[in-house]
Amino acid sequence: MRRRVDLSRLKELMQRLGREAKGPGSIYFTGGATMLLLGIRDQTIDVDLKMDPEPPGVFEVIARLKDELELNIELASPDDFLPALPRWREQSLPINTFGQVSFYHYDLRAQALAKLERGHDQDLKDVKALLERQAVSAADLWTAFEEMKPLLIRYPAIEADEFEKKIRRFPSIMPDQ
Repeated sequence: MRRRVDLSRLKELMQRLGREAKGPGSIYFTGGATMLLLGIRDQTIDVDLKMDPEPPGVFEVIARLKDELELNIELASPDDFLPALPRWREQSLPINTFGQVSFYHYDLRAQALAKLERGHDQDLKDVKALLERQAVSAADLWTAFEEMKPLLIRYPAIEADEFEKKIRRFPSIMPDQ
């Protein structure tokens, strides 16, 4: 069984991915990894990431490192569950570059919306912390939701009106009207 991921193991993962990948690319962290790097959590169950563009040879490195570092790595990002926001790359915050690989936090607005839609206790705590730390604002989330809403038709498991109700019910988020 793999261990929970703490900040030192996540940083080691980043350094080794950057050093051992065979070429340039970008890796976007999401979920618990972002919360860990932002100091919102002390640990996470796994490392969720998206690669775009994928660094050459990175899957071979991941296969090795998940065992060597005893951590779970998942290919998952908000745009696997919700429509990608326009300009998500530009809205993704840089973390660091190791070797030829650049690391980012996937667009925090999209992460917060995905967490609100899923609605698990830890997800809601994460969104609350993002808002309290002003990493995202309620206005940014409403704007992002409005950009996303017409595209939700392509995600039949999500009812746009129910999703909007979840956002409206969340403390600290009220649309400007």
